[in-house]
Amino acid sequence: MDLRPYIEKFKRRFLEVEATLSDPKTFENNQRAQELGKEYARLKELLATSDDYLKVLADLADNRALLESEAKESEMGLMAQEEVTRLENETKRLALAVQRGIIPPDPVDSRNTIVEIRAGAGGMESSLFAADLYRMYVRYAEGRKWKVETLDASPSDLGGYKEIIFSVTGADVFKILKYESGVHRVQRVPATEAQGRIHTSTTTVAVLPEAQEVDLEIKPEELEITVCRASGPGGQGVNTTDSAVQIIHKPTGLIVRIADQRSQQKNKAQAMTVLRSRLLERKLAEESAKLSAQRKAQMGTGERNERIRTYNFPQNRVTDHRIEVTMYNLPAFLEGDIDCLIEPLMNQDIEDRLAALGA
Repeated sequence: MDLRPYIEKFKRRFLEVEATLSDPKTFENNQRAQELGKEYARLKELLATSDDYLKVLADLADNRALLESEAKESEMGLMAQEEVTRLENETKRLALAVQRGIIPPDPVDSRNTIVEIRAGAGGMESSLFAADLYRMYVRYAEGRKWKVETLDASPSDLGGYKEIIFSVTGADVFKILKYESGVHRVQRVPATEAQGRIHTSTTTVAVLPEAQEVDLEIKPEELEITVCRASGPGGQGVNTTDSAVQIIHKPTGLIVRIADQRSQQKNKAQAMTVLRSRLLERKLAEESAKLSAQRKAQMGTGERNERIRTYNFPQNRVTDHRIEVTMYNLPAFLEGDIDCLIEPLMNQDIEDRLAALGA
């Protein structure tokens, strides 16, 4: 596709935003000024990428012309061929980056994120794999300099988790992690299996954009808030006060229980954050369902009832079923090296969205 018309459109919009930000009246509305500031930064980066793309495109044309004028076996011809191959790969990479700018940015992509991991089918083995996934995401977050904070956890025997909820704070967290929502299937010989038989278990991951108070209104009369003594190993300070908080959202029946902090107020605040995020996810899912008739591909929605990935230990294999990509690097993947699948998922999502836009 010819990206030049889109690049010209980016330039016009960049000048419009730049002019608006130079007007002092713009900053009378702080929220509007912040939104324009983010758009300005995004467009500035996008135009820098566009300039690189146009330059590489021109260099590619020059080298192709040189290749046609030289004998392929000559030293100059071989050098030109190498340069053409390199520039073709670079053109594809930069073209994809420019194409991303065509898609309207999702306002929740820059949000911090709540991740909920729950054991599914498979009993003890499922809870053990929930702990493996939690560790995988923590390692991945560390590599990206994100901050992870545990909000609530229900440990199982042998070091697993029946459920664990944690927040992830950093740049573009939801934009990247949203592709992890869904059912994760594991195939391996459990530690408790004496005869060496391979078992199949599942664990559910939900990735929720952290909701803000302006996203939706929650009325006090819609909430039933109770406090109780947090459960845990005897002797812990967390057990000495009634600090655990449970909130029931009456209209939807959603229940959130947080007991990770000793402070009742902190647990209440974290419980409200999780509740808002779950309600926002419902709202976004309803909006997405309305659009699904127009665009069947739901790559970025991460529906939780969908089996998205299989981790096969005997074959050292990780397979993502949404894009039918298989990697044979399971140990590294579980150590947090998951970009090898996230990047293809993001690229496929971009292609689907461009197709839906008719671009």
